[in-house]
Parts: sequence; structure tokens; C-alpha cells
Amino acid sequence: MTSTILRPQQTHQPHTVGAPAVIGIAVLCLSTFFAITTELMPVGLLSSMSTDLGVAESQMGIVVTVYALAVAILALPLTWATSRFPRRAVLVATLSGYAVSNLIVALAPSFAVVCVGRVIGGITHALFFSVASAYATKIVPPRLAGRAIAFVYSGSSLGFVIGVPVATTVGDQLGWRLAVGAVAACAAVLALVAVVFLPAVRGESSPHIGSPRSWARTGLVSVIVADLLLFAGHYVVYTYIGPYLVGAGLDGAAVGGALLVLGGTGIVGLLVAGAFVDRAPRQTLIAAIGAMALALAALPFVHGSLVGTFVVAGVWMAANGTTGTLFMAAAIRTGGVSPDIAGALVNGASNIGIAAGAAAGAQVFGVSGLGALPFAAAVVVAASLVVAVLARRGFPAHGHGQETLSTSSLQTITSGLQVVTSSVQTVRTVTTPTGSLRAVDDRR
Repeated sequence: MTSTILRPQQTHQPHTVGAPAVIGIAVLCLSTFFAITTELMPVGLLSSMSTDLGVAESQMGIVVTVYALAVAILALPLTWATSRFPRRAVLVATLSGYAVSNLIVALAPSFAVVCVGRVIGGITHALFFSVASAYATKIVPPRLAGRAIAFVYSGSSLGFVIGVPVATTVGDQLGWRLAVGAVAACAAVLALVAVVFLPAVRGESSPHIGSPRSWARTGLVSVIVADLLLFAGHYVVYTYIGPYLVGAGLDGAAVGGALLVLGGTGIVGLLVAGAFVDRAPRQTLIAAIGAMALALAALPFVHGSLVGTFVVAGVWMAANGTTGTLFMAAAIRTGGVSPDIAGALVNGASNIGIAAGAAAGAQVFGVSGLGALPFAAAVVVAASLVVAVLARRGFPAHGHGQETLSTSSLQTITSGLQVVTSSVQTVRTVTTPTGSLRAVDDRR
């Protein structure tokens, strides 16, 4: 007697989405572009802003600090508090926040008012990326969620590579207020576009947040501390990259182009991280942090040569380009919290580092001048390296908790970094990452 085993017929599900979803993803991509451009514009406009407002360049770096502090303090609580709200309303509110922030900065009569505008931008930025990542997963089929988030967060890289250099060039040629005002107008128009074209998406229940004890047990605390130190060291110098390059012999009008070139080297590092994040995460991260520390320590020795400065700075930026992806992957693999909360924690830590690094850089710059910045930065980055080397639970040779990242998660992290980066490399420009890091939320 024979029996027949009936197997369910497998049907091919096409990898296609409708026009509303395609338009929605495009709107989200443009949103991340302007979010990162808003965050990082002061890096290229620092000199012209300080001259116009009558403050020292070292003091002008505070506009980076206050933005980062707002993100650091509010990223986790805002993500938690708004998780149940309709996504479209929250996203439109964040885009409107970017518009208001940039408008206040563009019209600011004083340095204090500029800081107020930047704080509003930081509050907006603290929430934006978790909203964007959740949106991307809800308007496409689940099997396409990773690709959708990857495309959305490609806007982060474009903001770093194109948005900031273009804003810098416009600011140099036509004035920094016009550059910032143009971004405000674009954000306002994009908010209206989002109202019309973004599909409606309901909020979700609160994500799993874990506890500080579980964060320590799983190694998540080590990841957060190392990430914070790395961003602090990076931003000691990067906050003042414009004046530093000018001091090395670059024409002031060419700062925008220089940021474009250095941003390109960071993208090379991002691609390297994508290639090794599963195969050798610990080794790659340690090598990258070590390369950053060495490059920063070497910068003063080539400062008299513009070519030498660009070569060493290129190594620094390329190495930094790997770190956001690797830190986010490490945070997810600890299994201490859900991916969206991991993103919020890493984004918050990154921005604490940015704020601390920018503030420390201002002090070093004011007391010892530009030449001392790379040495101070190298010391802090070396501290991050020590944590990464010692923390084997947080930075294992192979993933634990989540043995390997899914293809969707890997695409999300790789495309969304900038960041760390961007939270970070976006952050780096002054990163998100931060924000982009939350792109890894495949559960929402």
C-alpha cells in the first residue's frame, strides 16, 4: 500500500510593489537626504557663519554640540513615546521640524538664536530615523522590507556626499543664510508632498527595551561605550574640518569640494564594512579603529602639505566609514534589545560622543589651536580601541545572540550608515548615523 504525500503548491511571489509604495519610498529617501543635510551643514559653513555672527570658530562649534545633545537625550524616549502614533503624522511633523529649525537658523540675528534653531533640529532628528525605518517596512511586502529600507537610507549617504558639499558651495558663493534657507524650503515642500503621497500607516506597540542589567550581560554596554568614544574622538577634529583644511593650504571656496572627496572615501569604507560585517566583524572593527587612531596622530606631521593632509585624512575617513555598520551589527547581535531600540541606543551614544567631541575640540582649539586637535582626537579614539579589544562579549569574532545578520538587515545597515555615523558617517560629518542606524529595524 502506498501513500501519497500532498505538498503545498509553491507559488512565486513577484518582487514588485505598487505605485503608492514606490512613491512613498522615494519620499522617505528624499527625507533622509534633507535630514542628514540639515544635521551636517554647519561643518562646511562653520567659518562663514562664525564671521557673520561675530563669534570665534571654536565657539561656533557649539551648534554641533547642542544638536547632538538633543538627539542623544531624546532618541530613545521619543522613539518609545511615539511608537503608537500614526506614522504619517509623525513623519510630517519631523519634516516640518526640519523646516522650522533651518528657517530659524537662516533668519537668526544672533548666535543664541542659531543655537535655538539647532536644538529644534536635534529634537526632530532624535525621532525622524526610527519613524522612517518603520515606515519603509510597512508600505512594502515583508520580503522586500530590507531592500526598501536600504533604498530609503541611501538618502543618508547622498546627503553626506552631495547635500553637505552643495550646501557648503552655495554658502560660500551666495551666503550661508541662503543655503540654510533653501534647505528649509525644501523640507517644507517635502512635508506637503508626504501629506499627499505617503500611504497611511498605523503605529505599533512599544518595542522591547530590555534593562541596563541585560545590556551589561550581553555586551551591549561595551558596544555603546566604544561607539561613544569613537565618535567623540572623530568629532574633536571633524567639527573643525573646514578651518583645518584651510589651515593646511586649501582655498576657502574649495571646502565643499574637499568634503565631497572625503565623503567618497568614507563610502569606500562603508562598502568594505558590508563585505566583512559577517565574516570578520571583530577583526575589521579593530583594524578600522586602529587605522583611525594612527591617521589622526599622523595628521599634524603632514599639515604643511595639502596633498599629504588629503591622503592621511582620506585614510581616516575611509576607516571611519566602516565603523557605523560594524557598531550597529555588534549592537544587534548582542540580542539585548530589539533592533529599533539598538538603533536608538547606538544613535544616542553616537550623539553624546559628537557633543562631547565638538565641545572638547572647541576647548582644545581655543587654547592650543588647530594643530593640537588631531593629537587629542587620537587619544580618545585609542580609548575606543582599548574597549573594543577587551570587550570580547560585545565584539566577538563571530556573531552571538543573532549568529548572522539576515540579508535584509545587512542591506539596511550597509546602506543606512553613514552613519554612525549616521550616526555615523553622516554623523561623522557631523552621524548619524545617527538616525540611519535605526534603519536596521526589520521587526516593525
